[in-house]
Amino acid sequence: MEIDPLPNGSGSTATTTPETAAMATSTTVAPITELSSKLSHLTESLKLEHQFLRVPFEHFKKTIRANHRTVEKEVSSVISGIADVADSDGISKDDAILSLTSLVSRLQGIKRKLEEGSRTENLQAQRCRARLDHLESVDAENLSEWSNVRLKRILVDYMSRMSYYDTAMKLAESSNIQELVDIDVFQEAKKAIDGLRNQEVGPALAWCADNKSRLKKSKSKFEFQLRLQEFVELVRAENYMCAIFYARKYLSPWGATHLKELQRVMATLAVRSDTDCAKYKVLFEPKQWDFLVDQFKQEFCRLYGMTVEPLLNIYLQAGLSALKTPYCYEDDCTKEDPLSQDSFRKLAMPLPYSKQHHSKLVCYITKELMDTENPPQVLPNGYVYSTKALKEMAEKNNGKITCPRTGSFSFGLSFRFLLFFSPFDQGFLVDSQKRIVINL
Repeated sequence: MEIDPLPNGSGSTATTTPETAAMATSTTVAPITELSSKLSHLTESLKLEHQFLRVPFEHFKKTIRANHRTVEKEVSSVISGIADVADSDGISKDDAILSLTSLVSRLQGIKRKLEEGSRTENLQAQRCRARLDHLESVDAENLSEWSNVRLKRILVDYMSRMSYYDTAMKLAESSNIQELVDIDVFQEAKKAIDGLRNQEVGPALAWCADNKSRLKKSKSKFEFQLRLQEFVELVRAENYMCAIFYARKYLSPWGATHLKELQRVMATLAVRSDTDCAKYKVLFEPKQWDFLVDQFKQEFCRLYGMTVEPLLNIYLQAGLSALKTPYCYEDDCTKEDPLSQDSFRKLAMPLPYSKQHHSKLVCYITKELMDTENPPQVLPNGYVYSTKALKEMAEKNNGKITCPRTGSFSFGLSFRFLLFFSPFDQGFLVDSQKRIVINL
């Protein structure tokens, strides 16, 4: 039995040819492939946002702990005052009223602190919520806009780390990303860093006191290093008795865990600051303060879950790792190569060389890749450019071609004067007669 084909809407027989099926398949697959690529790019981008969420969350927890300690201390003081009044047998009525009035005033002060702390916590929670919403809002359609915002966040992060707070704040305000950046966190670190650069340990010790429990949990010895430096400064000033008292009060508790370092510093009482012994002379050098600044930055970033290096440096190094080759460090490196600049070379110094399986030619004029679709061509002076660039130059100059590097060749466009080359042969660009082309 044969089954007749069903008619289509126009009454004609519906047939599907292989060409039609292939066209329909390619039309469907292309958007899916593009969407899959964007989603993959999005997934990889979100993996780098750990610091973006960690910093406000750690700041939020720190605010909660600080408010809890303050309230607990004040309430304990008020309860102790009430107990003292209650246990006083011979207290007069006026003294009792005065004591209770003082306690009421303290309770009102606690209430104000609670309200202020609550507002601060709400702001911190709002910042965490804003960042979660920002990450949830990204999709394949607005990936470009979201990436632009991320670039601005990275720039603000770099400016804040370099102490350009006013510029960072203006960029954040103009881009409306105040809740997505951490300028206030870096301003907190600025006080301690400025103090250490001025050879003062007070602000850094205050920061250690505020984060004592977390530093102890991580087994940090930053506070011990600050105490050692303060002891050394007392020895430098030849205030030996104060140095001894200081060591008994602040350094002796660290003896159980850092005995060797403590013994080495205590020996400075005998050798003095003008010693020639290298083992002790280094303790009096100014670079010890620079070491403390670096150590503070590491501790500060670790507590907040931040990277020690600025995010801008990390992203630039990720890109430079794909560009770094031995040729980049030669004197004739092209100016278009980012690694021709000293700043980028310094940034790429610890990176390995990029593994290039195949050589690539980029046109000097259009900066486009030269391949089979846009093959390279060589001028009589030996310089190579893409076919597209030479055609565009000829069309704009009435068939004339001038070498942009030397400017000495100007002639009519005649392809018989241009030598065509096969793309690559064993790593070298060669012509049909196996002659190596120079001046690429």
